[in-house]
Amino acid sequence: MKPTGTRPNRTVDRGENVEDFTTREGLRSLLQRLHDAGARAWELDPMATDLMEFAAEKYSSLARKHGLDPWEAASAAFDVMRTKAVRYANDPWAVITHAVRITCIAEERAQGLLCSTHQARRPHVSAGHDAERFGDRQSPLIDFHPAFRVFNEHDAGIGEVEDHSRVSATATLVVEDAINLLTLLGWPTESARASVEHVCAALTRAGTRQTAYESLRRDMHARALLDLPGPSWSALLKALLGNPNPAYAATSTGRGVLLRLLIGESVPVLLRDDDLVLAVSLSVPRHGSKAR
Repeated sequence: MKPTGTRPNRTVDRGENVEDFTTREGLRSLLQRLHDAGARAWELDPMATDLMEFAAEKYSSLARKHGLDPWEAASAAFDVMRTKAVRYANDPWAVITHAVRITCIAEERAQGLLCSTHQARRPHVSAGHDAERFGDRQSPLIDFHPAFRVFNEHDAGIGEVEDHSRVSATATLVVEDAINLLTLLGWPTESARASVEHVCAALTRAGTRQTAYESLRRDMHARALLDLPGPSWSALLKALLGNPNPAYAATSTGRGVLLRLLIGESVPVLLRDDDLVLAVSLSVPRHGSKAR
């Protein structure tokens, strides 16, 4: 039943004890009685129906403000009404209103972010912008991310093919130089190659060093496949991708080996970096060490 615009009036005998749920004391009394009556009280008690219709009307404006149906707000009110916190609150309606407002905000954010309401309640998720369709962007799709650029050797101009080949060659040289650096500092060749190639593949997928670092840092499966102990894995990520601490962003420590090689530094130059050499040398995986 949808709300009709006014709170329903129930005609009762003068001697019948009916809680005026529009007041804090009346609502507390009704909620306590419904709680004591058992699980089906909300389904069978006429006062419960009146209460929910009143709640749908009371929170209809709040629901519409966030693009929701009034009964979605009433559903949120129903969830919180059954809690002990509301029954023992000094002002039950104030607690319910606050909870409904938070739920409406989370529902609106969840619709925009295309995620669950539970996720939308988390600050680091709700801080993001609403989901966008590629078609809604003014710029071409290929400008969104390099991964969408496809080079066709038959249709593309010679200059485009040459630029693509040059980028691929540079990336290959950076990978080989990074492997060579690790090998010179004591890493086994096979471990160095597998580790660097895995990190570079993750970096390509992630798009940024910070995102790749956070993803790889928690990737226990990859670490197990590479057979690296925890300290070696952590030190390797910092060495290759740079220390993620913002304080090191403009330093060699923050840039990492891969970026330093990409911007023109050579292996001999990197070997003169005492801090880097020490960190990589100490991270060499020892035979028989256990991953922690």
